[in-house]
Order: sequence, then structure tokens, then C-alpha cells
Amino acid sequence: MSAMDVPADGGSGRATATSTAAPAAVSAPRLTWLTLALMTTSSVASLRAAPTMAVYGLACVFLYLVPAIVFLLPTALVSAELASGWNGGVYNWVSQGLSKPLGFLAVWCQFAMTIFYYPSLLAYVASTIAYVINPALADNGLYTAIVIMVLYWTGVWVSARGTGAVAGLASWGLVIGTLIPGALLVVLGMVFLGQGNPSAAPMNAAHLFPQWTGIASLVLIVNNFLSYSGMEMNAVHVSSLKNPAKEFPKSMFLAMGLVLLIFILPALAISWVVPADQLSLTAGVMQAFDAFFQYFHVGWLTPVIAVGLVAASLGGMLTWLAGPSKGLLLISRQEGYLPPFLQRLNAHGVQQNILVTQGVVTTVIALMYAFIPNVSSAYWIFSVITTQVYLIVYLLMFVAAIRLRRTQPDHPRGYRAPALVALCVTGLLASAAAMVIGFVPSSQFSGGSVWSYVLFVAAGLLVLGLVIPFAFLKLRKPSWRQPQAAAAEGGAA
Repeated sequence: MSAMDVPADGGSGRATATSTAAPAAVSAPRLTWLTLALMTTSSVASLRAAPTMAVYGLACVFLYLVPAIVFLLPTALVSAELASGWNGGVYNWVSQGLSKPLGFLAVWCQFAMTIFYYPSLLAYVASTIAYVINPALADNGLYTAIVIMVLYWTGVWVSARGTGAVAGLASWGLVIGTLIPGALLVVLGMVFLGQGNPSAAPMNAAHLFPQWTGIASLVLIVNNFLSYSGMEMNAVHVSSLKNPAKEFPKSMFLAMGLVLLIFILPALAISWVVPADQLSLTAGVMQAFDAFFQYFHVGWLTPVIAVGLVAASLGGMLTWLAGPSKGLLLISRQEGYLPPFLQRLNAHGVQQNILVTQGVVTTVIALMYAFIPNVSSAYWIFSVITTQVYLIVYLLMFVAAIRLRRTQPDHPRGYRAPALVALCVTGLLASAAAMVIGFVPSSQFSGGSVWSYVLFVAAGLLVLGLVIPFAFLKLRKPSWRQPQAAAAEGGAA
């Protein structure tokens, strides 16, 4: 999830402070660099993207390493400096470095990307459930649409009651839905190969790099950018380290290594047993487990694994329902970015109107699964739109970091990123290139017209990432501001 799966705090959008002061060091609980590395790993790592990379076999190692170097590392180190100097998450970083409207754009994109994130996550859940009921349903668009709508609205109903019962489910997500299934997948794969069975994908040096089929070969790297998103969320803990300047880089390098292992090894294991031309982007994990379990004559374990994967994914969804929308609410009350209707809370103090409005859009998107012939193609399109919208956040963050280093060089920072400008330029170029390449259909896309794909992705990016936030900024009125309510809500949070 990447971070999009089970972030510990629901996303940096949860941050409520808008002050420009550096975070206070008083009574801050200490973290070891090892603890922070594990926290970061749990926020970022996920099995959901494994089938996407398994299609490329051994080349998935290259496809994961490139975005790790040019995107993951700059994001981690730059966000650490920003978090150690300014409270309030990405909204305050961009507001201080650039402007408040652009700060709103950043936090809006953090929220808006979830509109396409939920359908893609729940499509994965639907395909996993299908392997318990009827594997043929995994490629049925109508079934997928119905599951997405039922699970999303159930999540809204639970979240609207302000229950804390899902906290345990979300916190166990790394173990239940990632570590145990991932380790089991790799062990089964190694035993499978050790018994002399041939790999479904070639595992020799000639296949270390993806086969070049034009610029479309680069598109898979774009999707991996989103797999690594979320490092900026854990950067807020940098001030809790004893020696941030030395311990934070060490923590991030360890986390990066662990995340790469969790991403790469399960993807390879899937490629060993499921041929690329038979692999579903949504059901690939369960396809591999089912193949292994059938081979080892323990098919009864298939529904057990499915339950674990579903539980972890639903826990992550419930966490994300609460986080970004809460952050958007607090900032909008403070500055008047959203109309009063979207700022109202229900009897449980939950931003129900935002969740319901988002649910209406999610329902429309879910229905598209019923009309796009290939479920994997729909999943891919929505994953790309999610990435495109979220990349806006990172573009703004990197520019703001350069500006803050130049305009506020003496502002207290608990950690100063080495070669910050070089890191930011690298991250900027990588993010911009990823956004451009995202408009090129991958070789995995088989949904029809290339121009239809480009127009669909462009429309999603423009409407969600620019038109809607611009409309809110242009239409807002002074009466929409509720700073007292925002302060009270922030204190309660």
C-alpha cells in the first residue's frame, strides 16, 4: 500500500496543527531507529501490487528498484526535514513554502486520490472473496461492482458511528495481510522450485530487464510510485529519535530494504507458478496461493488465506476513511475551503457528509467495472488515476521544500536532509516523468482504444486534481470559515 493500505495514523492529512513553529521536543516519546523502520515498513508495504509486477517475472526487481532510488529515497529524506520543522503535514509545508491555496490543493489531492483508491482496493478484495465462493467471479465486472458498493457503504456506516473497534484490525494489517501471507507465498514458491518444477517465468540473466516494447514498457514503473507513497506520513516521527541526523537515514534505508523484499519476493513467487498471460491484476495473489495449495494438496487453506487478506484490506480502508477526510475537514473549517454542508458533523462527531458525498462518486466509479469488459483493465486505469492525482502532492512538496530552505534557512529543524536541492530536483523530475508516462497505456491494458484510455485518465486527473479544488477556492465565502470549531475539533483529535 503501500501507505494506501494501512497507515498508522490515517495519513498525514490527519495532522491538525497549522502553526509554523517547529515541533516541541518537550516530553516527546523516544523511538529507536529500528522501531521507526518497522513502522514505516508497515505503512508502505503491501501484497496488493504484487500481481502487477509478477507479469514481468525477474524484471520486477528492476521495476521496483528504479522508483525506490529516484522517488522513495528523496521523498523520505525531504519529508523528514519538513516534518521536523513544521507541524501540520503537507498542507502547512506547502502553505509556508508556496501559498495557502496550493496548500489546499495538496491536501485536497491527498483526499481525492482515495476516490479512485477505494474502488481499486475493493476490487482486489472482491477478487479475493471470489476465490472462496467461485473463482470465475474474479473476472466478472458486475460482481466486482456490487462488492465494491456493498463494502464501501458498509465502511461508511461503521465510520459514521465513530467506532474504535476497527483500530485493532488496522494495526494487525501488516501481520495478517502482508507478512504471514507474503512469507508463506515465498516459502511455498521456493519449495515448489526446489522439487524440480519449472518456473512459469524465465529466471535467467536475459530477463533481468523488462522487454522493450516502446514507451509503454515504462508505464509499470509509474504504478510503483504509488506503491511507495506514504513515507511523508512517518516522517512526522523524526523528532522522536535520539539523534535524527544519523538515525533517520539509517531507519529509512532499512525500511527501504524491507519494503523492497516484501514487494519483490512475493511478486517473484507469483511469477513462478502463474503464467503471465493467465495472471489477473486483481486476483493474482489468490491465483498463486490456489495453485500452490492445489499442488501441495492443502486446498482447504485457500479460504483461510483469503479471509486474512480481506480482513487486512478492509482494516486499511476503514483507517483511510477516517484520516484524509478528517484532515480536509479541519483545514476547511479553519480557512473556509468547503461549503457548510460538507463541514457538518453527525452526532458522533464524524464528517458524515464528506463520506457520503465521496461514496456517491465511488459508487459511480464502481459501476464502471460492470461496463468495462476486462476487470484487470479497469483496475489498471483506476490505479493510474490514483497515482496521477497523488503525484501532484509530491510535486508541490518538493518545490515547497526548496523554497523553505531558501526563504527560511534559519528556521529550527530537527533534521536537515543532505543535498536537499538535488534530492528535490530528482524527486521532481521523477514525479513529472511518471505523470507524463502515466498517459501511455501499459502492455497489460487490453480495454480497447488508446485514446479512450488517455481521455479517461486525463479527465480523472483534471477533474479531481484541478477543476474541483479550483472551484472550491473560487466559490468560497468568508462565512464558510469556522476557526473556533476547527480549533475545538483539532484539540479533540
